Amino acid sequence: MSAQSEPFSALPPNPFADRVDHEVEREPKLVRTAVRQLKKEEELKPLQAELLVLQRYLEENNKRMIVLFEGRDAAGKGGTIRRVTRYMNEKHYRVVALGKPTEEQRSQWFFQKYIAEFPTGGEMVLFDRSWYNRAMVEPVFNFCTEQEYKNFMRGVVGFEKDLVRQGTILVKLYFSVTKREQKRRFDRRRNDPLRQWKLSEIDVQAQEHWADFTDRKYSMLKKTSTVEAPWTVIRSKNKHLARMNAMRVILNAVDYGERNPEVNYVPDPSIVVSGAQELAIMEADRIRKGRFTK
Repeated sequence: MSAQSEPFSALPPNPFADRVDHEVEREPKLVRTAVRQLKKEEELKPLQAELLVLQRYLEENNKRMIVLFEGRDAAGKGGTIRRVTRYMNEKHYRVVALGKPTEEQRSQWFFQKYIAEFPTGGEMVLFDRSWYNRAMVEPVFNFCTEQEYKNFMRGVVGFEKDLVRQGTILVKLYFSVTKREQKRRFDRRRNDPLRQWKLSEIDVQAQEHWADFTDRKYSMLKKTSTVEAPWTVIRSKNKHLARMNAMRVILNAVDYGERNPEVNYVPDPSIVVSGAQELAIMEADRIRKGRFTK
């Protein structure tokens, strides 16, 4: 090799170098995110262990329990249900998410398809949306007539009172998310191939109908939150806190015996509010701004 030759070290630039450097830079962030997520899941375990005690109590005492998970799309209902049931005995709980009604179901009494899914003694049933579809989603998107909506709102209170009077433990959870947070979650679903299946045509229109949903939410809380079957509202902007506090509400709905003194059962008042409190907040908001904005 002559003295004039190019030095051996003069190699062409590596087209992947920048990409590799970027991945190396990202790695600490990914690790930190994974560690944070692990800590959150660990925080839920004491409450999940208590849910097993509750489940055993239901089984041993032949009790029936229904938990309704309601709220706007992307409010965090499904993720909470998965955490609630993660360690439960599959023989003694069911998650029910009914699809579009069949022609046969359309000809039935409205509550009939839900009653078919009700728990037997010793069982818990968690409804991922429930008969309250008729109070919000169906009237907003004209999936029911105005008369069908009115009939439901007149009949549901008595239906639930009978349910509770005959021994069923009924917990009604409404997950409340802000409009901005809902949009952020929709955008994430739209851009993430692993989440795109969650985005439905109804979801796409949810932001446009935000005010309509708010009006229906107000009417639902005002007319169907009763002493026998009250609504509990879960602020779900922070999913982890929403999940933790939803578990506390479920546990507090049943006097299932001796509790673990090391577990915090007290719901966070910044996350959990009663239906009556939510109504008061919404009414004050309407007075200040001339319309509902929550």
